[in-house]
Amino acid sequence: MRDKQRVNIGIVGAGFIAETRARSYAGVTGYDARIVAVASRGQERARAYAQRFGVPDVLSDFEALLDRKDVDVVDLCVPNYLHRPMTEQAAAAGKHVVCSKPLTAFDGHGLPDDADVAATPRAEMLRSAVENAEAMVAATERAGVRLMYAENWVYAPSIRKAARLIEAADGTILEMRGGECHSGSHSPYSTHWRYTGGGALLRLGVHPMGAMLHLKRQEGLRRDGRPIRPRAITAEVGDLTKAPGFVAEERHWVRTGWVDVENWGTAIITFEDGTRGTVFASDAVLGGMETNLQINLSNAHIKCNMSHTGLVQAYAPDASIFAGEYLIEKLETSAGWSPPAPDEDWAQGHRQAVQDFVGCVAEDRAPLADGHLGRDVIELVYAAYLSAAEGRRVELPR
Repeated sequence: MRDKQRVNIGIVGAGFIAETRARSYAGVTGYDARIVAVASRGQERARAYAQRFGVPDVLSDFEALLDRKDVDVVDLCVPNYLHRPMTEQAAAAGKHVVCSKPLTAFDGHGLPDDADVAATPRAEMLRSAVENAEAMVAATERAGVRLMYAENWVYAPSIRKAARLIEAADGTILEMRGGECHSGSHSPYSTHWRYTGGGALLRLGVHPMGAMLHLKRQEGLRRDGRPIRPRAITAEVGDLTKAPGFVAEERHWVRTGWVDVENWGTAIITFEDGTRGTVFASDAVLGGMETNLQINLSNAHIKCNMSHTGLVQAYAPDASIFAGEYLIEKLETSAGWSPPAPDEDWAQGHRQAVQDFVGCVAEDRAPLADGHLGRDVIELVYAAYLSAAEGRRVELPR
């Protein structure tokens, strides 16, 4: 019988987020966490991934991973449209699931292959996306396995410290402002609604949304024994590269080629206690990843920064000076002043997230970020899309 402190992980996908996970699992303490296999349709990339991170087995399909009796948890580092079916398959096979953000999306399931997915009415998207999320939660609960939502902001050291400060202050969270911005996604899937289920607001905005919902939930539970939930949302979205002054043929550094998704979005959340949260997301910001959250309480003001931490600053007169050394995610050039990140996986909460997830599997306990949080974020995002499409405030179900 295997030691319960040993947790075996099967990674699905071998891209950018899978690399982040591999580094994070390697830093788990107190448990014996091992990636025992990686499954990917891209075999060449998967073999390179396995070699880099010491993964013993490379599999060509997801079913082969589920058939392995030594795999305790599958970590889904795959496009959004695969999250629901893979979670349901994994749960049926008795595997715990770590799901990358967002938990799911409107994937156009059931529509013809040539359908214009982005033209689907936003109310239908909202209904379908929430149905996907609830099906994932139900499948894992029915199977008696954990659905762990990889929202790294909830685990970031700055936000965990903020949560402790909020509890110590015992004030009311009156307003939060937070966002994630950079110059564009790594993923080739990100430009199409069919694969991602949305643009910047879904890919980036879910981070501050998740953190805000978590903090208001904790505030409500601490004070009244029940979460403070979002009541309404107002939003706008757009593709800033479609502005008349932006000429795609000219030299620029922000990503272009957005087919039918937005590269900018802003939303205002109204919570049921009347407090507010402002979310912003953009793929048109240069200078490296920006991730921050401000929390204004009745008796305090807290600022959290997950990217430009200020721990290191470096100057180079030419980009060749620091050639070969990683500085910070999405930085366009290493010339001039830059804020090199000593450990992005730690600062952004990825390490702490997998530490919690491994502990949840080993000790059979609930994670800090679970499928229910992921489900609530999905409802909020698609209600925001409905608001933007119809130009009105959208009320959420009580």
